[in-house]
Amino acid sequence: MQENRNLTALTGLFARAWHNEQYAVRVLEDDASRKLLTDAEYRAVGEHMTAGISFFAPQFSGTNEQALRLVATEYLCPSVLARAVFSEQALQTAAKIGTAQYLLLGAGYDTFPYRQPAFAKNMRIFELDRAATVQDKIARLARAGITPPENVQYLATDLTASGWEKVLHDNPAFDRAAPTFCSLLGLVYYLPTADFVRLLCTLQKLLCAGSSLVFDYPDANAFGAHAGIRAQKQAKLARAAGEEMHGGYSEQTLIRLLSDCGFRVYEHLTPDEITAQYFALHNRANPETPLRAFDNVNFCLAVRKE
Repeated sequence: MQENRNLTALTGLFARAWHNEQYAVRVLEDDASRKLLTDAEYRAVGEHMTAGISFFAPQFSGTNEQALRLVATEYLCPSVLARAVFSEQALQTAAKIGTAQYLLLGAGYDTFPYRQPAFAKNMRIFELDRAATVQDKIARLARAGITPPENVQYLATDLTASGWEKVLHDNPAFDRAAPTFCSLLGLVYYLPTADFVRLLCTLQKLLCAGSSLVFDYPDANAFGAHAGIRAQKQAKLARAAGEEMHGGYSEQTLIRLLSDCGFRVYEHLTPDEITAQYFALHNRANPETPLRAFDNVNFCLAVRKE
């Protein structure tokens, strides 16, 4: 399972690197992702995606380069790019009103700490993930010659295990009284509702009032007969990799769950809104390969209530 999780994270890393290399007008400026992949890994992921073109687009006819471009623009890039920008823009806003800490839960190979803008320099940044992923990321950074900034810490923990938050309680650098920004990007899909609620309630106790929480999540139709084609294929791929995706949430249900756990929704974006807000510039510059937000995926920014 851990190997599969790392493969999923590496595919996201590839998507960000590929997009950054292919386009001049980008959704996300990320020159660090490519450095964390070896040339062999970069080629291997690309070849793997190209080889799967018959699954992604059964009627496709074209070159390998065209096949990879189709898979990348339709499946790999949309959510990975847009949710990163959504989160980083929200973090910038939070910084203006005094947020002092940034928690990346399930940090994976997120590269924000290694391209952090001026507004993040005074924040304490904590990357939390399973030990194997943390160790692999540190090794990749060293291999790439990237020195972790002094404001970044790596904490090994399993977010699905009881008591995972102890690594923060025991860390003298983490201040529970300080406003904190917390990201859960790419995680909610894989959490049964009970685990998601448990995580929210843990965060409610861990974060002070005014702290922020950002995440992407599947809507109520994500895994049923009414799901979009891309969502259906994504669920099949996850299942084949041993990472079962779980039932999604209506906006009303999500609002209720968050409220019960001490959070209120501050911003909520649907696929059409995501496309309009984050892909418009790219799509005007690259009309032959437009990006559109992933089927049945919404973004949410919530705030810890008083």
